[in-house]
Amino acid sequence: MTNNSEGQSRSNRGFAAMDAEQQREIASKGGRAAHEQGTAHEFSPDEARAAGRKGGVSVSKNRQHMSEIGRKGGEARGRKQGRGNGSAARELGSQSESMNGDGAGFGPPNPLDAINDI
Repeated sequence: MTNNSEGQSRSNRGFAAMDAEQQREIASKGGRAAHEQGTAHEFSPDEARAAGRKGGVSVSKNRQHMSEIGRKGGEARGRKQGRGNGSAARELGSQSESMNGDGAGFGPPNPLDAINDI
């Protein structure tokens, strides 16, 4: 094998030299064999929880990414509840506040507001 830092190519041997399909096939066979022998690692619920927490902490460090996924979730929830992308609800918010006077801007008027007017 030659040294890559000198600009020379490596030899075409081994797992890394195979195409992706061959690698996938061999890895799949190895995984099946390990499970059949009982030597494959299986996560316990505690290990899975710890791994999920570690991934979540890592992802949440990227504030821009978290902002984007939060926005997408809010928009999806708004569409599910018939509010479009949320901008229409914001535009109508001032109108509905003046209609029912409760300041919430969502839903029908609160019947308890009529009691306070008496």
